[in-house]
Amino acid sequence: MTRRWTSQAWFAGVLAVMAVLIVAGAGLGTQVLADTTAVSNRLSDTISPARTAVVELDAALDDQAAGIRAYTLSGLPELLTPYRDGIAAEQAAEARLRTLLGAEPLLLADLDAVRERTAQWRRDTAEPLVADRQADVRPDTAFAAVRTELTRLDEALIGERTRGREALDDSRRVRNAVFLGLAVLLLAAVAAVAVLLRLVVVRPLARLGAAARIVAAGDFDHRLSPHGPADIAALGHDVEAMRGRLVAALVATAETRDALARSNADLEQFAYVASHDLQEPLRKVASFCQMLQRRYADALDDRAQQYIGFAVDGATRMQRLINDLLTFSRIGRVYDSNRPVDLEAVVDQVEQTLAGVVEETGARIDRDRLPTVHGDITLLTMLWQNLVGNALKFRHPDRAPLVTITAAPDGGDWRFTVRDNGIGIEPEFAEKVFVIFQRLHPRDRYSGTGIGLAICKRVVEHHGGTIRLDTDNDAGAAFVFTLPQVCTAAE
Repeated sequence: MTRRWTSQAWFAGVLAVMAVLIVAGAGLGTQVLADTTAVSNRLSDTISPARTAVVELDAALDDQAAGIRAYTLSGLPELLTPYRDGIAAEQAAEARLRTLLGAEPLLLADLDAVRERTAQWRRDTAEPLVADRQADVRPDTAFAAVRTELTRLDEALIGERTRGREALDDSRRVRNAVFLGLAVLLLAAVAAVAVLLRLVVVRPLARLGAAARIVAAGDFDHRLSPHGPADIAALGHDVEAMRGRLVAALVATAETRDALARSNADLEQFAYVASHDLQEPLRKVASFCQMLQRRYADALDDRAQQYIGFAVDGATRMQRLINDLLTFSRIGRVYDSNRPVDLEAVVDQVEQTLAGVVEETGARIDRDRLPTVHGDITLLTMLWQNLVGNALKFRHPDRAPLVTITAAPDGGDWRFTVRDNGIGIEPEFAEKVFVIFQRLHPRDRYSGTGIGLAICKRVVEHHGGTIRLDTDNDAGAAFVFTLPQVCTAAE
């Protein structure tokens, strides 16, 4: 089986091809630029200065011919000065030409011809006239051959300049064409790379993303068919495996939900039995015991009266336990509305309910401005009723109760604290106090079934918050709980 490339291998391959193209283009461009520079340098550094030197050579030779002509006509020796100065200027111009034309053998040959003709003219014409100005020699006629060779050299330089300019134009056209071709090739390569990456990498990723979104939208039976490089295909297989596990988990969840539905139905049946069938015998026991106590009061001794009292008290406590358990089971099932609840109004109602206890104990309740939250008003009333009621119930015998309620934003939640100055709770019981029917004190000292804080915990968690005992509080007890901050504080 052929091993497929990964997306990283594709990227590396594309970068390698791009690097090769760039290096090759740079090499070709460098060569073209070098050729153009060489042609341009030959024109500017060799041909043009050589033509200037030819003009200087021509002037030097003209000075020599003029000096010989003037001397021949006048016989004055001082008129030979231009002739001698012309020889020095000729030698300087020739030396410069040889330096400039060192790499031009054809032009050097023309220069040698000029030199030979000039030397022959001086030997056969100029020097004899200097020695004897009456010599039968015509300097202008003999100098014509020198002029001919010099003209040939100048025309050769002009031809080289013309050809050099044509070569420079050709080189520039080639350079422009090469760079234009390189630009087009680079753009084509970039476009090809973009198309290749789209076909090889982007399109498989887009297909995988589209399939994943279909699954995320709820079509869990939609199977993923991975394509593309090896790593993207492996990612697709992983996503498909995850989809399979999610489907299996959903099936298991559906089965669990069905079992939960059956359990809830059983719980409903239990609640019905608890509220009707179980309480009816208890009421009969309590009622008949009380009737027995009233009708046969004279025939019963004190111990019998005490036993009857125990039976009535037990039946009454059993009824309270059943009612509390029924209330606990209804949290999130019967009481499950979700609408704005003004906690200011809730706590006001709680204070009115506890007004008798507040007046009897001289208690004071201090509180912040409480916000509005979303939830079930019955459950939230039960929450505050239990927290404030416990603060008053477990008061310290030596001081009047003081209950302090604070509210503050805490991230996306509201953090509430209900603090009192009562008898407090030891830190080791911080978890136990929230367990249903757990009591820390004897029944003869504090009434109740021990379900209040368990109800508080369940109410808070049902609303998406948490509750805990603040173990750092030294004087009294402090309960801290949170509720989601979905509403701003009430105005």
